[in-house]
Amino acid sequence: MDTFIEFFSFSDPSIVAVVIGSILLTSSSAVVGTFTFLRKKALVGDAVAHAVLPGICLAFLLSGTKNPFFLIIGAFVTGWLSLVIIDNITLKSKIKEDTAIALILSVFFGVGILMLTHIQHNGNASQTGLDSFLFGKAAALVGSDLVTFSIVAVVLMLTVGLFFKELKLIAFDMNYAKALGLPVKAIDLLLTTLTVLAVVTGIQAVGVILMAAMLITPAAAARFWTNDVKAMCIIAAVMGALSGLTGAYVSYVAPAMPTGPWIVMIISAIALTSFFIAPGRGIISRAIGQRKLQHLIMDENLLKALFHLGEKDQDPYKGRTAREIIEKRHFPKNRLRTSLTRLKREGFLTRQNGHWAFTEAGKIKGQRVVKLHRLWELYLSKYMKIAPDHVHEDAETIEHIITPEIEATLEHLLDYPEVDPHEEKIPY
Repeated sequence: MDTFIEFFSFSDPSIVAVVIGSILLTSSSAVVGTFTFLRKKALVGDAVAHAVLPGICLAFLLSGTKNPFFLIIGAFVTGWLSLVIIDNITLKSKIKEDTAIALILSVFFGVGILMLTHIQHNGNASQTGLDSFLFGKAAALVGSDLVTFSIVAVVLMLTVGLFFKELKLIAFDMNYAKALGLPVKAIDLLLTTLTVLAVVTGIQAVGVILMAAMLITPAAAARFWTNDVKAMCIIAAVMGALSGLTGAYVSYVAPAMPTGPWIVMIISAIALTSFFIAPGRGIISRAIGQRKLQHLIMDENLLKALFHLGEKDQDPYKGRTAREIIEKRHFPKNRLRTSLTRLKREGFLTRQNGHWAFTEAGKIKGQRVVKLHRLWELYLSKYMKIAPDHVHEDAETIEHIITPEIEATLEHLLDYPEVDPHEEKIPY
């Protein structure tokens, strides 16, 4: 507890530098990564992350110092160069983008490792700590580093804010953006530049190897919570910032624990949790939704079967046994029993002496399902020119998802027909 209070009191300037640096690095990367993710270019971030290593080494060899300003310039040059080469290989050869990415990633990273090994063996004392760019070392951030990386992070955030509409448009529909007269190539080049800058900025926190995860994982997790791009950027930034803060705390509590891997572990845990519990898109939510849909289809099919029996006897409210229902349409006994109980609980059926009968609400609901089925059969037969004996299966599926708006459109389009293609009456 004392450690927790000491960390979050921010009394130590070194803690402040690490915390602010980690938050800025991770959140800015997450915002830019949102558009990279939406453009379906997740692997590009991985290629850039590995391609910046030779630039860092080259900048160190030329400058002789670990000044972050020079290292950023070197990393930016080789990172940007890697994307240009990937694009040219893809456009001017038969090699696909994923193959080009794998090729450039391995070549640039291999060159970077060779250069790093050379630096470590040339006796230059100032090279100490340069290998931290491989795995990240946010805990090593000092005041001068923080200023440089903070400026880059703020520039990233401001640029995304200024060109938000344009970036969003090319992320979803580049052809539409061209039709509007937007400079698509320039905007795409801007996104490429932002991606490289985000990677260059984030490697100090999580390192070259893990940077791709920091770029894409927050965006992937945020996508499960919203359909709005602006909200997605905000959620991704918050998730990135939270992982940066928590990773810095873990590194503070256990100094032997590297900050970068813990940041990635935490954002991965957040993403995994989102995959399961996010409303609407999460695995659990989707499973619940599918179960509800199965119940709906079962219930509506049962009501439809009861309505058909009522049509045959010209008495829709007559009680039916479970056996009569199964003779009309086969239902698994366990599911039938469950569905009958559910419909009784919801007020669509009543039960007396083992016989199940419509309530007024149940009769209306069953009648509507039959009506939608027969309207759709007629639509397929009349407008899609499908033979009447081939329309039943399609109608069995679509009848459960026709909205009142589509229902009204069908009625108007078919001029309120009285019978379906099988000469059966359409109930209104």
